[in-house]
Amino acid sequence: MASKSDDWKPGNIRGLPLEEFFHSGHGACAGCGPAITMRMITKAAGKDSIIVNATGCMEVVSTKYPTTSWGLPWVHGAFENAAPIASGIHAALAAQGTRAKHNIVVIAGDGATYDIGFGAISAAFERGDKFTYICYNNEAYANTGSQQSGATPKHAWTTTTPIGKIIHGKEVEKKPLTEIIAAHKIPYIATASTAYPLDLFNKIKKSFTFDGPSFINVLTPCVLTWKYDSSLSVELARLAVDTGMWLVYEIENGKFTLNIQPKGLPVKNYLAKQGRFKHLTDADIAEIQMHLDKQNKELVAERECVNKAEEKI
Repeated sequence: MASKSDDWKPGNIRGLPLEEFFHSGHGACAGCGPAITMRMITKAAGKDSIIVNATGCMEVVSTKYPTTSWGLPWVHGAFENAAPIASGIHAALAAQGTRAKHNIVVIAGDGATYDIGFGAISAAFERGDKFTYICYNNEAYANTGSQQSGATPKHAWTTTTPIGKIIHGKEVEKKPLTEIIAAHKIPYIATASTAYPLDLFNKIKKSFTFDGPSFINVLTPCVLTWKYDSSLSVELARLAVDTGMWLVYEIENGKFTLNIQPKGLPVKNYLAKQGRFKHLTDADIAEIQMHLDKQNKELVAERECVNKAEEKI
């Protein structure tokens, strides 16, 4: 879908605007997936936006006192309360009569989203407050030492799921958070990948057009936790999509659209490039492939059934 905004011109990242609102000089790692994604998010949000940033990698690397990389109004919240802060900003702007002039964007990692802040996010979505919540998802608590989160894939190494005789990586599947959020029946839910900046840009722009909350879950590779060469961030983000390890879709007012069709590459192509999966046996990889195929088939089939049911109503 093309952006609904008329106030931007093609720029330096695959057709995105030239103006930067997340500036260089931050302390993120070379090849940091989330840092790349911050540029896309802020370009889409634009100059009339307010950013609420939960504790995490992007907060720590971008705001070392007395400097900041943010070229937009920015509020730091704890892991658990970014969504309530956005609700408060929404209420304050509404009381002032200026709500329509601003985009409110929450930026939080998977730890703050899948785990610590989940209850507060659910409550904010139940209230129906108008803001866009974006999870930069590197599938671990990367900021505090690469511990497992609810977004960590099964069998992945983390510092709290080490590789040994008793524990063989994470022992349970990741939490299906995007589908859980979809059950809240909010106007707009989407997934995206760092490898597809224009898709993410357009989804963020679209999210601002709804009178209610939106949620966007972005896969953002992490060099330190995933254990790969820093030059491979975009390649891995693309491989995740091509193998079906990460589906890119949106649910707009209940209607599901698969935005990028996976190429059906073996999941081994994705796993083999990451040190967090180097311990996997052929049996482990076969298990992951089988689960992935089943999970994706069921998700798409279920959503397409919902689409057909909605069309009949």
